[in-house]
Amino acid sequence: MSDNSSKFNNGYALLVGVGESAYSKLSLPVTVKDTQAIYAALIDPELCGYPDDKEHIRVLNNREATQAAILDGLNWLKEKAKSDPKATIFIYYSGHGWVDKDTQKYYLLQHDIKPTKLAKSALSAETFTSELRQIEAEQLLVVIDSCHAAGMATSKEADLELEEEFDDFIRVAPSKGFIDELKKGKGRIVFTSSEGEQKSYIKDNSCSIYTYHFLEALQGAGNKPGDTDVRVSNIMNHLGKAVSETARQLCNVEQNPQFDMTGGDFIIAKLWGGKGLPSKGWDEVKPEATQKINKIADVINQHGKFITNINEARGIHIGDVYN
Repeated sequence: MSDNSSKFNNGYALLVGVGESAYSKLSLPVTVKDTQAIYAALIDPELCGYPDDKEHIRVLNNREATQAAILDGLNWLKEKAKSDPKATIFIYYSGHGWVDKDTQKYYLLQHDIKPTKLAKSALSAETFTSELRQIEAEQLLVVIDSCHAAGMATSKEADLELEEEFDDFIRVAPSKGFIDELKKGKGRIVFTSSEGEQKSYIKDNSCSIYTYHFLEALQGAGNKPGDTDVRVSNIMNHLGKAVSETARQLCNVEQNPQFDMTGGDFIIAKLWGGKGLPSKGWDEVKPEATQKINKIADVINQHGKFITNINEARGIHIGDVYN
């Protein structure tokens, strides 16, 4: 076990994987696998070093990813930032994101949406940004993976039916205007998994391309030898190159992650429990890092549907080498 000095004690995270929607046609199971994998990396004492307790991380998956629970999670982060002046806040949202063709308003489609009253029941960008702005942390990273590819939840035929059913909306990544609103304030950084009407694609049954490379970045894929922390810029540098390359190789499509770094750079996690990268850098640890990702993917594929909250997810770490 790592000592307390290697813990990322000022890190607080809210991870939202909408997954199962109250309107089943909108369900996106892979989003839950994504958040579970990120959670497992964060709490691993040999990796990111976030304390494994409810005081530092909340996970909202499937039926727990309601509008009220998301807003309560943002309020919880606001209180954490008040009580800890050194707080680093990490918000990861994976689910649908749609824009209304008529009003151009953007919505995040949480679990408890009503299909006949989509705009009224979904979490609007205005509400989300308003709550976010009240979190007075000087270091805050928001990641939005909200433009998922056809076939992530259902067949392509069913996906086309979905587009016809909701023809007043367009599946699209957050607009520049939305991002500009999100990053208002000191130390705000916003990542999105794609741009415009580009989609977010899955790597395999374990997670999305974006999350896979995010997990690599949390293990030092964008760091230099000797680094002992993962900075937001390290994640950005790796995702910017790796996601686009993998999307072309696996799916023959364009998926270009977007980053707004005007808020400055900061540390988001420990690197290998504070031990950092060895002298040969990422190339030296990549095989072990890949094993760790495979390990958590294997555990989630076996038990994932039962892991709905932080208590049930406890004990699932990717710090154990996969044999």
